[in-house]
Amino acid sequence: MPSPAALRTRRLIAAILLPLVLAAAVGMALTWPHGEVQSARTVSEVDIDYPTATVTGTTVEQCEGTVEDREPDGTIPAEVPCLRVSATVTSGPEQGWEVQVWATASTTADQVPAGTRILVEHYPATDTDPEVWAWHDYDRTLPLVTIALVFALAIILVARGRGLRALVGLLIAFAVIGVYVLPALVRGENPVVVALSASTLIMAVVLYLAHGLSLRTSAALLGTLAGLAATTVLGVLGASWARLSGVSSEDSYRLAQLLGESGATSLRGLFLCGLVLAGLGVLNDVTITQASAVWELRAVSPGASRRELFRGGMRIGRDHIASTVYTIAFAYTGAALPVLLLLELYSLPLGPTLTSGEFAEEIVRTMVSSIGLVLAIPLTTGIAALVVTRTGAAPARHAAADTHAHAHVHAVTEADAPPHA
Repeated sequence: MPSPAALRTRRLIAAILLPLVLAAAVGMALTWPHGEVQSARTVSEVDIDYPTATVTGTTVEQCEGTVEDREPDGTIPAEVPCLRVSATVTSGPEQGWEVQVWATASTTADQVPAGTRILVEHYPATDTDPEVWAWHDYDRTLPLVTIALVFALAIILVARGRGLRALVGLLIAFAVIGVYVLPALVRGENPVVVALSASTLIMAVVLYLAHGLSLRTSAALLGTLAGLAATTVLGVLGASWARLSGVSSEDSYRLAQLLGESGATSLRGLFLCGLVLAGLGVLNDVTITQASAVWELRAVSPGASRRELFRGGMRIGRDHIASTVYTIAFAYTGAALPVLLLLELYSLPLGPTLTSGEFAEEIVRTMVSSIGLVLAIPLTTGIAALVVTRTGAAPARHAAADTHAHAHVHAVTEADAPPHA
């Protein structure tokens, strides 16, 4: 039977969290995408399908050079070798047909030996045009599905039921992004409302689903929402101050053209939502671990004061700050590596390059996500210390529940704890 203090604490947290989650649900309802997309250009639908095929052979022929074959000095060769691929269609109504397609310019014969599975494009004949078959890409279904299954299996074997619930939460999160966030941005809904509504509901579902309905999880959720709020506010201010439009690459420019009048607004919203969503995973990690660490410290030292629990938790938090900032920065650096290589080849000046739109977006995204993460750690630690001391000592079962926090606690209590702890 929970103590009266624990019941009062649960009511207090519920009184804070429930209105926030309800506000997110209302925000999602008000910005739910509806109506047709107002596009400046009509994207005509082409009758095309993408059957799979198995390569039966290849031949190298000479073709006229194109822009794709441009030499480093800018010239286009008159003739270049082209790879003709013969294949047997293995899916769709045309299954069993023998077709021939031209591979992409960078593809060589040794990359598509007999038996290779590929995707081809089939354009049926019309009143004015003949039937056309074209190379589309490699068929990567088998390796991608296999890697995904190994990923899921590894998580379930190590984390068991909690890992399975985490995977379900991940699927729910991507469903929210696909069904709500992207369509709402395309239709010009308020990007800040969309980002906060989706992120709040995603975090509430993911945290409680993976870690259970408890005060510890609620404390972590409060810290996560505080970090999300800080990240969103800083993102809006940073994007406005740095004059970031969201149109910084060829793909985004093409998207802006398709969206017409709402293009710039939608792309700015895409940047803001991406900024918030990019930090969700790391934010979730540090807040749940900070809350778990405080609960562990309380279990080890039931008489520790809030100040002592906060100080011990922050010693763990500083380790997280040092490691997760590197995680965010290197993740963005790895994604931008092709652009960095282009800069190296063109020997562009560093200053103007870093302040250009594309790099400025990544810098603002990295810095703002890191600031939100740093602020969430003391906020979560303080909330957890306040909650755990209001409810009494943490149950001993938590000592075996979160090994990540458990390892940190030994480091704190044995090496870093103050003499009076």
